[in-house]
Amino acid sequence: MDAWPDVARWRKAERARLIDERLLADPEERKARSERIAAELDLAIGKVSGRIVSVYWPFRGEPDLRNWAVRVIGRGGRIALPVVIKKAWPLEFRAWSPGDPLERGVWNILVPANGPAILPDVVIAPVVGFDGANYRLGYGGGFFDRTLAAMPKRPLVVGVGYAGSRIATIYPQPHDIPMDIIVTDE
Repeated sequence: MDAWPDVARWRKAERARLIDERLLADPEERKARSERIAAELDLAIGKVSGRIVSVYWPFRGEPDLRNWAVRVIGRGGRIALPVVIKKAWPLEFRAWSPGDPLERGVWNILVPANGPAILPDVVIAPVVGFDGANYRLGYGGGFFDRTLAAMPKRPLVVGVGYAGSRIATIYPQPHDIPMDIIVTDE
């Protein structure tokens, strides 16, 4: 599969298949898997005190790391959430703590209602799918790749997803940026 139109069609179909699979999983099983991912994140990231860690508000069956984010704050870290500012622009990261006002952003995902942009030391990106070279299949908007390419200093980039989301390849293109590590529930 060499031509971008073929890759784009394949990615769209693969996204739909993988999202459908994870949405069919029992909610309690997804919760248990999210906790396993959180435990693995602690090992992968190490010390969080004094660091800004970007997580995400879960969407469409993604691993739910909100409890883990609160524990990061309890250990001296800060949490940032990604915010879509405009189509085809890099994401902006804004600080978040429990109780901070949130508003509905793009795709109805909750994001911090206000606050200045901050640069995270660690970016956790949810994956729809991933391959052995740590390339991430996302939702197709290119937001994380565009953001990583524009950041003045590359953070530690961690893809998170369910082990069943591993595929042979995403057919990476020149604009795709691999994650430093992928953390799953296995």
